[in-house]
Amino acid sequence: MKKMILPALLAASLFAAPAFAQKPAVKKTNPGTEKAASVAYAVQPQLSTLGWVGKKVTGQHNGNIQFKDGNVLVRGNQIVGGTFVVDMNSLKVEDIKEQEYNGKLVGHLRSEDFFSIDKNPTSTFKITSLTPLKGDANGNNATVNGDLTIKGITKPISFPAKVGVKNGVASASGTATIDRTKYDIKYGSKSFFESIGDKAIMDEFTMSFNVIAKK
Repeated sequence: MKKMILPALLAASLFAAPAFAQKPAVKKTNPGTEKAASVAYAVQPQLSTLGWVGKKVTGQHNGNIQFKDGNVLVRGNQIVGGTFVVDMNSLKVEDIKEQEYNGKLVGHLRSEDFFSIDKNPTSTFKITSLTPLKGDANGNNATVNGDLTIKGITKPISFPAKVGVKNGVASASGTATIDRTKYDIKYGSKSFFESIGDKAIMDEFTMSFNVIAKK
């Protein structure tokens, strides 16, 4: 009797095995472990500002330029990325009030010596990462890292900023220092023309920004 029962049980188990094998394994998930999707907030050019200062041995000039468009990526209540497009054709000089000389400087900045605006009507900045910043004397709470493109040349850049998200509005403000020679803007640079004397223009210029983006 035992000899008959054992083969029967063995046969039953062999026929049943494929049925169990076909059932897919259940993948356990832990709620909250997956990253929430980021939301794009639209940059508001009419509410945002972008100012520049360029220095030379004998003084300095300043002006402004406008954002064309862009977006800020928000996850939860934090800024995690973004892309910003600057309208180079909007470049203005503010410190020279005399119209003729103002126009001459604007024309020179638009030329091949500087930003070659006819060929490169926009510049862009794309955030690659943000890291927390503590104890900054100016109230900045993050270091912004990203890729800046001027005259079609892209280089990495980092700068401190104050960033935040509140009530459907993302904001970022601060000042970035840019080495123009990295973007093939060498006119008047003592790094390339040693004998230029007091006509030298500093390699670095600053861009002060206040960006507002809305959901």
